[in-house]
Amino acid sequence: MPNGGAHASHSSKAALTLLALGIVFGDIGTSPLYAVRETFAPVHGIPLDDENILGGLSTIFWSLMMVVSLKYVVLIMRADNRGEGGIMALLALASSAIKDHPHWRTPLMLIGVFGASLFYGDAVLTPAVTVLGAVEGLEVGTLAFKPYVVPIAVVVIIAMFVFQARGTAAVGRLFGPVMLCWFFAIGAAGLYGITRNPGVLAALNPLYALGFLTEHVKESFVVLGSVVLAVTGAEALYADMGHFGKDPVRIAWFSLVAPALVLNYFGQGALLMLEPEAVQNPFFLLLPGWALYPMVALATVAAVIASQATISGAYSMTKQAIQLGFLPRMTVVQTSARERGQIYIPAINWMLLAAVLAAVIGFGSSSRLASAYGVAVTATMLVDTLLTFFVIRYLWKYPLWLCLFATGCFFIVDVAFFSASLLKVVDGGWFPLLIGAIVFTVMTTWRQGRSIMFNRLRTSSVPLKPFLDSLFIDSPQRVPGTAVFLTATPEATPHALLHNLNHNKVIHERVVFLTAEVTDEPWVQFQDCVKLTKLGHGCWRMNIRYGFMNEPDIAKTFEIAATLGLEFDMMSTSFFLSRETVVPVSALPSGMAFWREKLFAMMSRNAGNAADYFKLPTNRVIELGTKVEI
Repeated sequence: MPNGGAHASHSSKAALTLLALGIVFGDIGTSPLYAVRETFAPVHGIPLDDENILGGLSTIFWSLMMVVSLKYVVLIMRADNRGEGGIMALLALASSAIKDHPHWRTPLMLIGVFGASLFYGDAVLTPAVTVLGAVEGLEVGTLAFKPYVVPIAVVVIIAMFVFQARGTAAVGRLFGPVMLCWFFAIGAAGLYGITRNPGVLAALNPLYALGFLTEHVKESFVVLGSVVLAVTGAEALYADMGHFGKDPVRIAWFSLVAPALVLNYFGQGALLMLEPEAVQNPFFLLLPGWALYPMVALATVAAVIASQATISGAYSMTKQAIQLGFLPRMTVVQTSARERGQIYIPAINWMLLAAVLAAVIGFGSSSRLASAYGVAVTATMLVDTLLTFFVIRYLWKYPLWLCLFATGCFFIVDVAFFSASLLKVVDGGWFPLLIGAIVFTVMTTWRQGRSIMFNRLRTSSVPLKPFLDSLFIDSPQRVPGTAVFLTATPEATPHALLHNLNHNKVIHERVVFLTAEVTDEPWVQFQDCVKLTKLGHGCWRMNIRYGFMNEPDIAKTFEIAATLGLEFDMMSTSFFLSRETVVPVSALPSGMAFWREKLFAMMSRNAGNAADYFKLPTNRVIELGTKVEI
């Protein structure tokens, strides 16, 4: 029996490792399409001699080892939030770590939101640059395809985004085997190139990287902005950790992905040492003629898979941001009955599609898009390093000198990459920065606007307990059934209750004041999420705690309430919601600029319906409005 259990465990880990190949490594796995080409691009002004090629390759290799292997796979993946990863999970973890240091809370929140905002820039550029880079392989066979590259890429991208509504459950199981083929193919291609010029393996010596960076100081600093393309997707290792666990991700990286990438990069380098003119597209020129078009097809599929992982990541990031109060409610569609992580958000899908098409058509080539790519990636990696410092210092309680040393080395590398990427702002780096700035403005405006609105409601509302005491001195008529009032301010009397009393002059025989709270934890156990308090006169306070990865479903939590002594008959239960209409008033001091007040009011008007978000039965919901001036 023990052997059977061990066998099942190994089989399960192998299956998870294969799945991780398809979801986690698509982005970094397609980097060979353009990373070497951009690193050695003639525009940098560095001669393509053997010494410089070995130096550039060595820089790519040691960047992979330091940034991906050491920083993400070894260090940051230890900073999991109850098994979940990603910048929002790391922000929540860091925020909980500094509870005794409240002065850090606002700066950390702004840093984390900034990093999360730039992730959306990455989510736009990944589909654009990977799909376009794959389709450009057609030009290697014949220039007759050149006019059709962008139109073909546009068709592939539109089809990919239209398909999102159906979910990835049907084809998701193919992602792993396809990416397995991809990594074997690029590894074999790289090995083929290395056998033609084994001297390229000298690039494993870090002295070549050091010499390359010091000999061409100015030019090499510019080249760093292209070298970083080899590590794009490193954040996905951490972000998708919660789906598979640490071990499968680490096994896949060290056993297959990293070796295949290194072989391919060195194979391309070997080709450039023999044929410097191949720098125009070393990935596809590395292949023998018979393998070109099959590899173009495989690269296109791999690019779609890489894009799918990033798009799914944008959905997950958005859901977490909604739960944590950084974005307004949106429609979230569950696309798989078995996998809760597979979701689809229509609003995000169509906005991403518009932005990706604008990038593909506007930039027109993967080389121009690659110039824009590094800025968002390096800024996100820098934010990860900063947040990790607070986790290992204040949560893990490591000595200050060790924390500074552990994160300081990575901080220097991240700053170097980010600074080099900033040199490309004019050439296209402005694009992800613009997307990030827009998302950052939206997130901070929504967060601050909600805080201001709740403060206004709190100051203008009647305290609940005294109100109930005075109400039942001369009780209004009680009617059969249960009334559930959803309120974000549990100590205040809901406006919906006041309106109901004012217009209908009645109160239900049982009244429940329900508040849903999202915690800094990713998951809250179902049986632990409900807390009940008796208020007397048939009134109850019900607090529900959700993790930011949980799916809100108030009707389901009523099953827990029943075990605690509060049973619900849904046919005799009515849900009362307060719908706040925000009115910006320039004369009122709010702490926000008037244009941001108007932006918040617009977002509030277009926010998703609370009944849909909390999965309330639509035929049992009554919505009552109130105006809030800010």
